[in-house]
Amino acid sequence: MADRMNRRQLLTRALALGCTAAASPVLTPVSFAALPGARRLVVIVLRGAMDGLDVFRPLGDPHLAALRPNLARENTPLLLDSFFALHPALSGLMPLWHAGEMGFVPATSTLYRDQRSHFDGQDHLEAGTAGVLPSALQRDGWLNRLVAQLPGAQARTAFAVGRERMLILEGQAPITQWSPGTDLDLSPQNRLLLSYLFDNDPLFAQAGQIALDMTTTGAAKDDDGDDIPAGSDAAGLGRYIAQQLLAEARIASFSLTGWDTHRDQHRALLPALTRLQDAILALRDGLGPVWGETTVMAMTEFGRTARENGARGTDHGTGGALLLAGGALRGGRAIGGWPGLADQDLYAGRDLMPLSDIRAYPAWAMRDLFGLPVSAIERHVFSGLDMGDNPHLFL
Repeated sequence: MADRMNRRQLLTRALALGCTAAASPVLTPVSFAALPGARRLVVIVLRGAMDGLDVFRPLGDPHLAALRPNLARENTPLLLDSFFALHPALSGLMPLWHAGEMGFVPATSTLYRDQRSHFDGQDHLEAGTAGVLPSALQRDGWLNRLVAQLPGAQARTAFAVGRERMLILEGQAPITQWSPGTDLDLSPQNRLLLSYLFDNDPLFAQAGQIALDMTTTGAAKDDDGDDIPAGSDAAGLGRYIAQQLLAEARIASFSLTGWDTHRDQHRALLPALTRLQDAILALRDGLGPVWGETTVMAMTEFGRTARENGARGTDHGTGGALLLAGGALRGGRAIGGWPGLADQDLYAGRDLMPLSDIRAYPAWAMRDLFGLPVSAIERHVFSGLDMGDNPHLFL
C-alpha cells in the first residue's frame, strides 16, 4: 500500500509539471455507467437556458404574437399538432415525431425561482434539489445518486468532451471522467517516467495513456483504439456515445452550450439547435436496433422571458421545456398542460408559468426503465419530490 501511495504522489507531481487543470481526470461533460439490463438513458444538459417558447412554439396561443412581434414571425416553424410547432432548425427530428420517438414537456422547470442565475440554475438542475443548494462539500448529482441505487451497477470508463464540470455526475458512485483537448508539455524523460508509473498502477493507466496519446496525435483514444471526438463535434460525440451504449454503458450524460440568446435570437439559436439535432440523430443512427431501448432527455436550467426584448432576443426566465427522444418513448405528443400567455397567466408578469417540476420526468424514467421503487427515488435520488401521477412516457 505504501509503495502504491508513493507512486501516486510521484505521478501527481510529474503531471503538475506539464498538465493544465483541465487535462486532469475531473468531472466533465460526458460520462457512462455500466448497468445490467437493456434499457439506456441519455441526459443532455443544455447550458444557457433554452427558449422553449421558440423551440416548441405555441402558435395556438392568441397572445404569442403580441409578446413576440418579431420572433413569432421568424424561422417559420413546422406544425406538430393543432397548437404547437417545431423550430425549423430541428426539422431533421420530424421523422422521430411522426414515428412517436420524440415528444416534449412544455411549461416545466426546476424549483429555482427569481434570481435567474445560470450558475445556480444549472446547479439546481444537476443536483436535483429543491430550495437551498447544498454546501460545496455535500453536493452530488441526481444521475450519480441513480447509479448508486441500482443493484449490480459497475463503474464504466467515462470520457469528457469539453471542459465544464458536470455536477450531475458528482457523488459516491465511482464514475471516471476525462477532459480532452489540452496539451501536455512533457519532456521525453517525463513521458518515460509516466509510462513506467502507469504500467505499475492500473488505476491511472487508462487515463494517463489517453493524455499521452493526445499530446502526440491531437486526439484521444479509448481502450478500443477509437477516437474520442472533440466537444464541438456533436455528431461525432453522439456516435461515440452510441458505441459505448452498445457495449457496457447504460447511462450517459453530456452538455451542449450556446442557449443564452439575449440578442438576435432568430440567428443565435440556430447553431445550438443544429448541434442538438446532430447529437440526437447520431445517437439514433449509431445505436441501430438498440435505439428502441433508449431514452434521451434534453434539459435546461430555466426558460426565457415570454416577451422578446429590444434586441430581438429574450432574457432569463422561468418556465422552460424538456425535449424527449428515443425508441422507448411514447412520443408524438406534448406531455402536460399549458398555462397560457395572457398577462395574468405569466409568472411574475414576465415568464411562462411552470406547471410541473422537471425532476418528475427523469424520476418516472428511473422507475419505468430501471425498476427503481418510487419510495427510493423520492427518498434517495430526488429528496422531497412528489412524483405525482405517472405521465406514461414509455411504451
